Amino acid sequence: MHNLSSYVESYLETCEYGKKLSPLTIKAYRTDLVQFLEFVSDKKIDSELLKQYVKYLNQRFSPKSAKRKLASIRAFFFTMELEGDLMDNPFNKLRIHITVPHQLPRIIPDQLVQSLLQSAYSAYKTGKREVLRDIIVLELLFGTGIRVSELCSLTTDCFYVDHEKLRLLIMGKGSKERVIQITTPDLLMLVNLYCREYADEIQNTNKILFNQRGCPLSPQSVRLIINKYMKRVQSNYHVTPHMFRHTFATSLLEAGMDIRYIQSLLGHSSISTTQIYTNVALQKQTMLLAEKHPRSKMVFTL
Repeated sequence: MHNLSSYVESYLETCEYGKKLSPLTIKAYRTDLVQFLEFVSDKKIDSELLKQYVKYLNQRFSPKSAKRKLASIRAFFFTMELEGDLMDNPFNKLRIHITVPHQLPRIIPDQLVQSLLQSAYSAYKTGKREVLRDIIVLELLFGTGIRVSELCSLTTDCFYVDHEKLRLLIMGKGSKERVIQITTPDLLMLVNLYCREYADEIQNTNKILFNQRGCPLSPQSVRLIINKYMKRVQSNYHVTPHMFRHTFATSLLEAGMDIRYIQSLLGHSSISTTQIYTNVALQKQTMLLAEKHPRSKMVFTL
């Protein structure tokens, strides 16, 4: 196939400007496609070469990552086929299924979340304004189930706060919008305090969250914030920003919220994606039944 790299660039432009995919999605596609180009080099691309590439992926990446990378390549080839740039799509002759082990979402124990937040609130007594930023980051992750990329992308156009509610207009995956409103008085007071403290940065950039240099906060900065307070509470439990999202969803499900409301809050297109949290809730339900039911305290002898 002549000059495959130029087709890749054209495809990525279509994804960015035609399909309006997010910058993070474009970045992932670029990584996957460039990796494929390096593997292919000047070899003929056929089903046999693709089988070798699948073997290469399985040897170097987790099943989940390998499946995603293969999906990126497959989508690229089918787009070329649809546009008439490819007459013989090698994926049409390839039947490969990568099995991804079923894993339950990892959540953060309630006590640890409370300890993290308490640590941040205690640190605010030092008067450092970045601690106030840290508290907002942790509160929004825990209180809204927002993705870390969505959190860092918050702007004045989607962040509305007064004394009655905080209203977030979140642009999720696939440019899908959702609205989350928070009415907790303590959090509203905190957000208003933050907006006053960072008024200049917010006005100058239209962004909401910033690092110590006054630049918009990055996902990596959010991970560093979490790690900082994990060290303060002296916990070895590995916590990621996405685990706050899992904890948010599971907590609401355990509290009895209808799964379709949770689906809406998370911005899932399909209810099947949200249903992964039912297994976590069922595990806790089983544990509570074993602990709390009076039958567990009765002993009989045959």
